[in-house]
Amino acid sequence: MTTYNMKADIRAGIHKVWEIVSAAEGYPAWRSDVEKTVTAHEKQFTTYTKDGYSTVFTVTAAEPCRRWEADVETSHVKGHWTVEFTSKGSDTEIDFTGYVTAKRLSARPVGKSVFEKTYLQKEMARFVADLENAVG
Repeated sequence: MTTYNMKADIRAGIHKVWEIVSAAEGYPAWRSDVEKTVTAHEKQFTTYTKDGYSTVFTVTAAEPCRRWEADVETSHVKGHWTVEFTSKGSDTEIDFTGYVTAKRLSARPVGKSVFEKTYLQKEMARFVADLENAVG
């Protein structure tokens, strides 16, 4: 299992940032890697990329304007994301932590941990960049 953390200041109020992040049905409108979202029920949804890759999110905590957590699973990884929101006047700081475990890689710890870290860095950076574009 690999853990990665990223903090970012988003140039929008906390209520707007919360609404965007917590409304999964709106992901295709602002997430560059999401073509569609299918909601299974109130606590679970699946995003699909343009290439058809799916990510299942199972929301485990949703404290409005404070914290959003979800178990995350793809064909390659399984893990958990936590996003904490802090108001900074007209801006919002997000503290984004994720951990994943690769499903299909060999047992070699070095190769597996490099894949996991690269996956987390790429996914979080894209999510934050897309969120910044969505509010701007």
